[in-house]
Amino acid sequence: MLRGTRGDRTMQYQAIRQGRFLRRPNRFIAHVALDGGEVVCHVKNTGRCRELLTPGAVVYLETACRPGRKTNFDLIGVEKPGEPEPLLVNMDAQAPNRVFQEWAQAGGFLPGLTYLKPEQRWGNSRFDFYFEAGARRGFVEVKGVTLESGGHARFPDAPTERGVKHIEELTACRREGFEAYLCFVLQMAGMRDFSPNDETHPAFGEALRSAAKSGVEVLARECRVTPDTLEITGAVPILL
Repeated sequence: MLRGTRGDRTMQYQAIRQGRFLRRPNRFIAHVALDGGEVVCHVKNTGRCRELLTPGAVVYLETACRPGRKTNFDLIGVEKPGEPEPLLVNMDAQAPNRVFQEWAQAGGFLPGLTYLKPEQRWGNSRFDFYFEAGARRGFVEVKGVTLESGGHARFPDAPTERGVKHIEELTACRREGFEAYLCFVLQMAGMRDFSPNDETHPAFGEALRSAAKSGVEVLARECRVTPDTLEITGAVPILL
């Protein structure tokens, strides 16, 4: 639900530690060199992220010592080598929805927003958010973007039939008279533009272009990223 007039749109992590990535035996865990030893971390992103998690890469861990956990750390960020300085990328797959919600509640999404509900069902679909703003009603799907090349952000980094399905569902609700938004949250700063990754998944790009022609609004918003914060800052040009 909308939480009143809160103006803070920054997502905050706690107890961040810096380490060096060693290896990733499966999608869920990574081994990291930390304080002269080696720790096992939960990776908060089940995507491939092969261009990010390379041996020796600087990574950021959030301490998460909770009862029942198998690991004491979550891997949430990584520095991607670049010039003149490394690119800090937030890898937390849960962060885009959280930071979108903070941004929307702070007035960044729509003027006059009065209602914002996460995880809203519509027919056989479930969208990330349902919103109301005066007489306006609609749904939002949020996608986190961690793939970049030469300052150009791309999505997806692997084929995603689920992503195509989400686009088709947004198009369907648009036909029924609802507003529909697909918001790509770039979990990094300084991007020149955003576009679908047609080389990796042509069907996703085709679906996105078709949806845009049908009235689905496509947004791309980059973030200010630090080791312990994430904040949506501004729009990035979209190349469809």
